[in-house]
Amino acid sequence: METSEIIKRIKKIEITTRDLVSELFSGEYHSLFKGQGLEFSEVRAYQEGDSFRQIDWNVSARMGYPYIKKFEETRELNVMFLVDCSASTLFGTKSYLKTEFITEITAVLSFSALSNNDKVGLLLFTDEVEKYISPRKGKKSALRILRDILYFEPKRTKTNISKAIEYIYRLIKKRSIIFVISDFFDIEYENNLKLLAKKHDVIALRILDPAELQLPDAGLIHLKDLETSELFTLNTSNKTLREKYQNIVKKNDMELIERFKKMKIDLITLRTDQPYAPELRKFFKFRIRMKNQR
Repeated sequence: METSEIIKRIKKIEITTRDLVSELFSGEYHSLFKGQGLEFSEVRAYQEGDSFRQIDWNVSARMGYPYIKKFEETRELNVMFLVDCSASTLFGTKSYLKTEFITEITAVLSFSALSNNDKVGLLLFTDEVEKYISPRKGKKSALRILRDILYFEPKRTKTNISKAIEYIYRLIKKRSIIFVISDFFDIEYENNLKLLAKKHDVIALRILDPAELQLPDAGLIHLKDLETSELFTLNTSNKTLREKYQNIVKKNDMELIERFKKMKIDLITLRTDQPYAPELRKFFKFRIRMKNQR
């Protein structure tokens, strides 16, 4: 694709998500993801009601009157996006490929973070770490992240969530907000994800296409596994086969939800045929409510 076409497409995503960021998410984001520390603000004269623990004794001795040190919460956070770019994210039967859907969601979250002066970074992974962009401030950083999610060409096709988690766990020392965005068609990543969640605030976004959830009654269909290139044919007119597939999907879904509950990690499932904004906003409000109840 020509550079001008890439810029045009990224600009369209920015415009599409701008109103969502300003109208729906900025307030919730600010309330939910507060800074992790304190920084010095000012020294001022003691006032009635101030804590004696805040008194700066050195300044007070020089001035002959009690002065206190004031601190403010630091707003700046690192927000990392661990994005699955394995071949399964190139699947799509509705208006979006999963990777396009992921890009738009990342745009909303990135611009929400930047509106609060936070840094945003990206890790793209397949069954290897494909690309890493360290957390940075500024609109250019967010636009670069969107471009890479859409147009980066990974070297591999399979998925290994655990490797991506290991990499980011070793690399990022400061407590951060980490969004893991994937279809989670993988196994044996739970232990590493649980370990990551002890160090950072981890949120899992599961992206699914409706065709992955239910087989259509469409006769013989020829399919290819995008990650392994395996070819196979299904007779989707077979009602028993469709029901069996549906039962497997429901069972896997329930087991996945239960695993994330045990890990105490938030899991949000988003479908490419449904608006993502209501689900994200519902999650934000739920997290704020739970935070206020502590």
